[in-house]
Amino acid sequence: MGDNKALNNWVILLSQSELPVLKHTARELALLREDENKLSAHAIAAVIAPDPIMTVKLLRYLQSHKHKAQTMELVQVEQALLMLGMETFFNKVTAQPLIEDMLKTHTIALPPLLRVVHRSHRASSYAFDWAVQLHDLHYEEVRIAALLHDIAEILMWCFAPDLMLEIRDLQLHDKALRSKDVQQQVLGFTLAELQKELIAQWGLPQLLLHLVNDSSSQQPRVRNVMLAVNLARHSSNGWDDAALPDDYKDIAGLLRMTPEQVFLRIGSDAGILCDLSRQH
Repeated sequence: MGDNKALNNWVILLSQSELPVLKHTARELALLREDENKLSAHAIAAVIAPDPIMTVKLLRYLQSHKHKAQTMELVQVEQALLMLGMETFFNKVTAQPLIEDMLKTHTIALPPLLRVVHRSHRASSYAFDWAVQLHDLHYEEVRIAALLHDIAEILMWCFAPDLMLEIRDLQLHDKALRSKDVQQQVLGFTLAELQKELIAQWGLPQLLLHLVNDSSSQQPRVRNVMLAVNLARHSSNGWDDAALPDDYKDIAGLLRMTPEQVFLRIGSDAGILCDLSRQH
């Protein structure tokens, strides 16, 4: 554990703050609200699905307003919307403020933030696809866990862009530095520590804490999430990233396929036209 005071201060700040959302999400939700013919819990869930912060805003509100008689923890977005009701959702879980407005004076931080959001969305798509293939009946829970795996990083880009830029620049200068070590040096704690504390403080479902806990990676559902996050992170560096062949092997073990089959499956989705044999 790093600097408890610094960590606690950030947990308090993020817990008391209204979390920002993407302008695209806010616009799409506004359009849905204006069109009664298209408005439904399913349609709203489809808009929220790619946005990690809007997803966590909804789950955070739901957990803080759940009835005493509610014993089951809800992780699925559409179920959460049905329980809240659409009018309550629009009135209480507002699509404000906007990330783009929040970073107006730090526009240099917007592209890296959007890359993490995009990476999280891709990880959630991979995790969802593999959960379905593995006949996991609760595939939506796995998808959301992958989507929110790096939520602390996304939030810190919003609320502490200067610190996150410092972390990025240190890593660019020395690629041998471990992410956790740089985070500890700049923030006084790691993003994983922050995420764990936020999930606990916000009363988010324990299932999420379990599924995003990489130390439990031998459990199939956790391993699914971890491998999806790894693939999204490594491929974001380019499809020639040196870590990808090992990712294909690990995913092959999860899905009971060969690395070549995994490569072809992922490659067809991503439009990759390179030869796996050259990467071994």
